[in-house]
Amino acid sequence: MLRPRSIAVVGGGAWCASVIRQAELMGFDGAIWPVHPQKMHVAGHGAFPTVEDLPAPPDACFVGVNRQTTVEVVAALARMGAGGAVCFASGFAEAHREDAASGDLQAGLVVAAGDMPILGPNCYGFINALDAALLWPDQHGCTPVDRGVAILTQSSNIAINLTMQDRGLPIAYVVTCGNMAQTSQAQIALALLDDTRVTAIGVHIEGFGDIAAWEALAAKAHACGVPVVALKVGASDQARVATLSHTASLAGSDAGAQALLDRLGFARVGGLTDFLETLKLLHCTGPLNGNRLASISCSGGEASLVADMALSRSLEFPVLSPQQQKALRATLGPMVALNNPLDYHTYIWRDIDAMTRAWSAMTGPDIDLTMSIVDYPRTDPSDWACTVDAALAVRAHTGRPFAIVASLPELMPQDTAATLIAGGVVPLCGLNEALAAAEAAAQIGVPRSDAVWPAPSIDGAELLTEGAAKAALATYGVDTPRNITTTLADVDAAVATFQGPLAVKGVGLAHKTDAGAVRLNVTPQDAASVAREIGTDTVLIEEMITGPVAELLLGVTRDPAHGFVLTIGAGGIWTEVMRDTASLLLPATEAEVSRALSGLRIAPVLGGYRGQPAASEAAIVSAVMALQTYVSAHRAGISEIEINPLLCTSTRAVAVDALLHMKKGT
Repeated sequence: MLRPRSIAVVGGGAWCASVIRQAELMGFDGAIWPVHPQKMHVAGHGAFPTVEDLPAPPDACFVGVNRQTTVEVVAALARMGAGGAVCFASGFAEAHREDAASGDLQAGLVVAAGDMPILGPNCYGFINALDAALLWPDQHGCTPVDRGVAILTQSSNIAINLTMQDRGLPIAYVVTCGNMAQTSQAQIALALLDDTRVTAIGVHIEGFGDIAAWEALAAKAHACGVPVVALKVGASDQARVATLSHTASLAGSDAGAQALLDRLGFARVGGLTDFLETLKLLHCTGPLNGNRLASISCSGGEASLVADMALSRSLEFPVLSPQQQKALRATLGPMVALNNPLDYHTYIWRDIDAMTRAWSAMTGPDIDLTMSIVDYPRTDPSDWACTVDAALAVRAHTGRPFAIVASLPELMPQDTAATLIAGGVVPLCGLNEALAAAEAAAQIGVPRSDAVWPAPSIDGAELLTEGAAKAALATYGVDTPRNITTTLADVDAAVATFQGPLAVKGVGLAHKTDAGAVRLNVTPQDAASVAREIGTDTVLIEEMITGPVAELLLGVTRDPAHGFVLTIGAGGIWTEVMRDTASLLLPATEAEVSRALSGLRIAPVLGGYRGQPAASEAAIVSAVMALQTYVSAHRAGISEIEINPLLCTSTRAVAVDALLHMKKGT
């Protein structure tokens, strides 16, 4: 379907005529067959009354008729063995609020298609710039290429805008999928991986749907050496109604999406320009090995600017090595201060050999991307040609990833960008976009081979008491303090065997601290009077844990869109203040948990800050894995779990408060 030698266009309106014109403008040299019951010709081509009258089953068909007729045409195409169809009409599932029958109509469309792939409904179709083959009813900015990136999106309007870029990005495929009634983005991307001319894939994602399909895509993309970058928008409904725990509010609706992208090994960006620049970088160099950059410019202002702009990103500018300094000094002389970022002044401007030597010295095995900041004037850029020659020579000489970065996107001429790309140099448009692309290209990772645990929606979850929650978790290895739940009348008898100090907590409250229902450092003699002051019918009494280094939060939320989301973060009174968390999808490995801990802002405290004792990382990781074991055994009924705080000492990680929201009977 995506590499057709024959296309049919069903319908005779302006959109269908435009499909034919766009195919001709692109240089499509296969058969073009219009279909219309009354018209003899459409856009200069002889028309056939019905699809059954076509001389052969078309490889691809644009169905540009009303929604009811679309279903009939798709059924006819499927019966005759057509390669696939683009369903242009709207008014299907996306219109369910206005038309209750639209969902049934979309279901009927899927049945009609059977095994024949369809794009849409409510989509523009696809552009294959490698083979000059397309079904596209509007303008576009694609030109024929020999190799390039593939872009997939549900939004036809965004697709048009992306094709109009003039940033030098070679686009091989653009595919819109609309409602994805039958064929998902992940399935389309899987098919595009079979084309070895595709260098990278960019996916604008509104929702994941079948996670197993994305896992299959990640595995195949990694095996093919094709990196994937995602522009993920939207949010699941999972966290909007979850109010019981801090975990749900901290994880938010996007934590599961980010955790899934991390697990898949995909890069993620936040905007369209970053999306395009990252794809360009991946097209030219592939994923970066790390986040270590070198920057060179002939302006101290630019050197300072790039250093400041990188502060908010996970990027580093390593100190120049002795070998780099020696090579730079030999070329630049004594007047240039050697730093990274480097202002090399203009002493060697126009001396291509000297520029090549200096720029080459800024590359190396410890530098993942070297950027030379150059803005080409719109008036007369001829005096800047030396930068192009030097960049191409550096790339050829060193083989290291090298980029020319225009600090202003409009100051990168398209012909210059094309020349640079042909020589393996990345022309990046915009300083902020360049840094975003470098950060994203360093995120490409190896996908997990095991599947995410699915977490479909459940109803009827109930909140367990703290004592019951701790008892349940302790059975699976979570370390908990010695405790007892008792009525007010039985407090004295209950604490007879306890050693102080004690914690006394009201039972039946989700946020006990906020309600003033937690009292600490209570002696056994005072336990009864403190319990009466709290005011609940029953209280939980437990021995306090001494010598804590830090307090953590561990939580698991059920996210139907992505799976079970594990949140690890600063706990206790710092939970909402610091909002210092990391999220993983279950199942997680011990190594992933350790990496998540090391990435927290509270990590220095856990490691023993300024001579203070360090928390036991082994005990913390053990607590997380025990929590995961509990989730594994109760996946059918868990709504959410929170341990907050997990008191971390030099030898233990103890759950001193726990919340468990479970479906009754599970």
